[in-house]
Amino acid sequence: MPLSPNLMEILARARADLRMGVPVVLAGADGAGVMMLAAETVSQDRLALFQDAGGEVDLVLTARRAATLKARVYDGDLARVAVPADAGLDWVRSIADPADDLSMPMKGPLKERRGGDVSLQRLALTLAKSARLLPAALLLPVEAARAVALRENLTLVDGVAAAPSMLLLANLDHVVSARVPLSRAENARLHIFRPQDGSEEHYAIEVGRPDRSAPVLARLHSACFTGDVLGSLKCDCGPQLHAALGRMGEEGAGVLLYLNQEGRGIGLANKMRAYALQDQGFDTVEANHRLGFEDDERDFRLGAEILRRMGFGSVRLLTNNPNKLAMMERCGLAVTERVPLKVGKTAFNAHYLATKAAKSGHLL
Repeated sequence: MPLSPNLMEILARARADLRMGVPVVLAGADGAGVMMLAAETVSQDRLALFQDAGGEVDLVLTARRAATLKARVYDGDLARVAVPADAGLDWVRSIADPADDLSMPMKGPLKERRGGDVSLQRLALTLAKSARLLPAALLLPVEAARAVALRENLTLVDGVAAAPSMLLLANLDHVVSARVPLSRAENARLHIFRPQDGSEEHYAIEVGRPDRSAPVLARLHSACFTGDVLGSLKCDCGPQLHAALGRMGEEGAGVLLYLNQEGRGIGLANKMRAYALQDQGFDTVEANHRLGFEDDERDFRLGAEILRRMGFGSVRLLTNNPNKLAMMERCGLAVTERVPLKVGKTAFNAHYLATKAAKSGHLL
C-alpha cells in the first residue's frame, strides 16, 4: 500500500480544508477544473484573490436555495450565479445564507449562467454538504488543475472519480465495545463504529443479548444535541431516545443505533440556522429548503449496515418514519413489525410534529 493518501482520504482532507476556509481544486476529465471555496467560510482576502485572478467566479447554489432567491435554474438541481466584480463578503453571505432574507428580500439582479458540463459544480455542492457547511460554493475555472494545486499547495480532487465515490457508504470499523449500565437498561453494552472516510463515529447500544436468529427490537436514532442532551422542548428526540431504551430494558433485549446525523443530516450549525428561520415563521421543511437542503439529508443505510455487522437480519423497528422502514427493506433487512414511538409532544413542538406528519409522512 502506498504512503500517499487514497481518494477517500483526499476527500476527507478536502472537507477539512473547506471548513477552515482553504480552497480545494476539483479536476475534470480534460485536466482543466475549478478552484473551490465554501461560501460559508471564505475570507475577504481569498474572495478578492478569486476575483483578481481574471476568470469568471460563480456562486453555485442548490435549486432549493435558488427557488427562494427567484434565481433561474438551468441545470436541474443547481444554479450558477455570476459573482459581480465588486461583490464583497456581505454579498456572498447574503446569497448563501437566508438569515436576512426577510429583512433584505431583494438580492438581485442576479445573473445566472447556463450551458456546459456542471459535474464539478455538482461535486462542489456535495462536498460542502458533507462538510456540514451551507450548500453554496464559490468556483473559479482553472485550465491546468493539477499545476494550480501544486503551485498553491492545495488539495487536488479527481472530480471524475470522486463524484460516484461520494455516493457510496464508507466501510465501518468496529473499534471497541464495553459494558455501560444505563438508568433505563442496566444490561447494556456500547459499541463504537468508525467510518473509514474520516466522518463522525456512530454508536450501537446493545441491551441484553438479543437472539441473532430472531427479529431484534431496534431503533435508528439520529443525534440531537438539543433534545437528547439539553432537553429541548422544540422536538421529541430526547423522549424518544429514553422511551426506546426503556422499552428495550423492559423486554430485556434490543439495539439502539445512535447515528451522528444531527439535524436530519445537515449538522448542528445548520440546524440552528433552521431554528432561527422557524422563529421567522417558516416550518421545519420550509426552513431546510431556504437553506438549500432537502427535507431530510440523512443516510439510513448506516443503520442497516451496523445491524448487519452485528449479525441481525430482521428487525422490529421502533419508528414513526416510513422512510426508515423502506430503507431497511431496500438494504436487505426484513422489517417484521413497526413499533410506534409516540412520546414527547409539547406545546413547543406541536407544529413541528404536525409538519412531520403532513409533509414527511410520519405516522403520528
